[in-house]
Amino acid sequence: MLADLAAAGADLRSDMLLLDQQLCFSLNAATRAFGSVYRTALKDLGLTYPQYLVMLVLWEHGELPVKRLGERLRLDSGTLSPLLKRLEATGLVARERSPQDERSVIVSLTPAGRDLRDPARAVPRHIGAAAGLSLAELRTLRELLTRLTANLDAAEA
Repeated sequence: MLADLAAAGADLRSDMLLLDQQLCFSLNAATRAFGSVYRTALKDLGLTYPQYLVMLVLWEHGELPVKRLGERLRLDSGTLSPLLKRLEATGLVARERSPQDERSVIVSLTPAGRDLRDPARAVPRHIGAAAGLSLAELRTLRELLTRLTANLDAAEA
């Protein structure tokens, strides 16, 4: 009997090393699947998923310093700067040095960037339909992921 319990305990521990038991793998697989659906949804807007995230923040907050934009998106300047350069080259955003602090660069929407907001309203509906979850399930999932992120951030602090 004790040998059976010990063997069962060993099986449970080894099961934790199965790929399908890894939360990180499930999150990564979901992220890749989302990326594929977003590529389709964003194609007509001419945006990549990271560019879409930048636009979401700017549509919500208006102009922002690059530093604050990076904080909001959880992106470092080495990742954010090329994104902003491409968005500026397509005429969707403008970057200017802050008159109050020459070290700070302010990012703002151009008229074309503001005009893209209305057609972008279709993207969340497209993603929601592709996810195949109810609105309540999507809200719950978002809340759980937000809590997970906060917990993981706190564990690293």
